[in-house]
Amino acid sequence: MFFSSLITPMILLVLYATFLGKTYDDSFSQSMPEGSVLPESVIGGLVGAELVSSILAVCCVTVAFCSNMLMVQDKVSGSRGDFTVAPVKRSVLSMSYYAATVFSTLIVCFAALAACLIYLKSVGWYMTVSDILLMCGDTVLLVLFGTALSSIVNIFISTQGQISAVGTIVSAGYGFICGAYMPISNFGSGLQKVLSFLPGTYGTSLIRNHAMRGVFAEMAENGVTEEVLNGIKEAVDCRLYFLDRVVTMPVMVMWVTVSVVILIAVYILLNVVKERKSV
Repeated sequence: MFFSSLITPMILLVLYATFLGKTYDDSFSQSMPEGSVLPESVIGGLVGAELVSSILAVCCVTVAFCSNMLMVQDKVSGSRGDFTVAPVKRSVLSMSYYAATVFSTLIVCFAALAACLIYLKSVGWYMTVSDILLMCGDTVLLVLFGTALSSIVNIFISTQGQISAVGTIVSAGYGFICGAYMPISNFGSGLQKVLSFLPGTYGTSLIRNHAMRGVFAEMAENGVTEEVLNGIKEAVDCRLYFLDRVVTMPVMVMWVTVSVVILIAVYILLNVVKERKSV
C-alpha cells in the first residue's frame, strides 16, 4: 500500500517534468525584461520549485483521503462493528483513525518530498536548510488539514462505490481548487475571491513560497528588479490577496491552523452526536 500510494506523486513528478517543464521554462523566459538573461540553472530552479510545490500541495490532501478510506472499508467489512463492542468511546475510536491516517500519510508525503528535493537538485538547487524545514512544516500542516477534511467526508460514506466516487472527485478536482494545477491568478476575479476563503489555497502558497524563496533571492542577485519579481510572485500565487489586501505568510499559517482545529472539532462533534443516536 505504501508503494501504491507513492505512485501518484511519482507519476505527477514525471508528468510535470516531462510535459510541462519546457512550457514553464519558455513562459518564465519570455516574462523576463528584454535584455535580461538568467543562467539556465536559475530558470530550472524556478520552474522546478513551482512544480514541486504543486505536487506536494496536492498529495498532502489526496493521499490523506486515500489513507483515510480504511475507516470506510472497516464499515463495509464489518470490522468497525467489532471495534465498537470494546469499551471504548466512539470519539476515541474516531480520533484513533485520524491519528493513524496522519501517520500513514506523512510517511508517503515525506517520501514524496525527498523525491522532489532530488529532482530540484538536478534542475537547479537554491534551497537552504531552513527552507527544507519550513517545507516539512508545511507538509505536516497540510496533512493535518487533509486528514481532518477527509475524516468529516468519510463519516457519511458507507459503500465501496461511494469510496471510489469520492476518491475520483478529490483526485481530479482538488488540484484546481487549491491553485496547484493552475495558479489562482489565472482565474476570474469572482472565482479568485471565492477561493481566497479556502485554506487549501494558502497551504499551496506556503509550500510555494518556501520552495521558491532561494531562487527568487538568486534572481535578485542576477539583476532582476523587485517589480519583475513581484509580478512573478503574483503570477505563481506566492502573493495572494484577500479582499484586495496582501496576505502575509504568518496569516496563511494561522488560517490553515485554525481551519484544522475547526475541522477536527466538527469531526469529533459529529461522532459524539452519532454515538448518542446509536445508544
